[in-house]
Amino acid sequence: MTTDSRPTDPNEPPLVGHSFDGIQEYDNPLPGWWKWLFVGTIVFSLLYWPFFHSGAPGRSIEERFSIAQAENMRLQFAEIGELKPNEETLVRMMNDPGWVKVGESIYRGNCASCHGIDGGGVVGPNLADDHYKNVRDISDILRIVQVGAAAGAMPAWQNRLQLNEQILVSSFVASLRGTTPASPKPAEGNVIPPWPSMIEFETEAEAEAAEAEMDPLLTTEAEPVTATQIEDVPASDGS
Repeated sequence: MTTDSRPTDPNEPPLVGHSFDGIQEYDNPLPGWWKWLFVGTIVFSLLYWPFFHSGAPGRSIEERFSIAQAENMRLQFAEIGELKPNEETLVRMMNDPGWVKVGESIYRGNCASCHGIDGGGVVGPNLADDHYKNVRDISDILRIVQVGAAAGAMPAWQNRLQLNEQILVSSFVASLRGTTPASPKPAEGNVIPPWPSMIEFETEAEAEAAEAEMDPLLTTEAEPVTATQIEDVPASDGS
């Protein structure tokens, strides 16, 4: 259906020669700069795609992100050196909010797809309750992160993450215990004792330090007195 394209007001732009349900539109084309900008984005995309997605090493956004992330990890780990893979380290990192955040970032990038962002479980089990299938103490979390479990359903990360990353993500997983996920999976496995606290390790360290201080006093043996030393002792005149 066509209509008169002449506007009713001589100051208005002309109308296009069609109408839809009685609705007409002005014949007001886009400005030239907008059209050229649109063409420019198409040309830019033709250059952008082969440069960043041609397979050349170090060019893709994913690779650049991985490189930047690795450099950031290197700088962070320089502060703490190489962590010891033991219970005390796991508990200490679990109670340090700054390093828990680092562990969380590792978790989100590698574990959240199976265990959920909040640890409630998706394909993998719920990590927030007190029930565990393969864990008996906190050090078992690190062991499972390293070697995997459930016949490969839980993959081994020993050769995929640095040791510090393994420890920090294990500490974060331990910190999820007792939290409240949005949609937790039903509990699996058995209830295990609570994680040890830093007070236990501090008390143990104090006891070891006290024992170390006392040890030289208890173990030092008296040196035997030689004949020469006896001769050197002045004789008493009885006065």
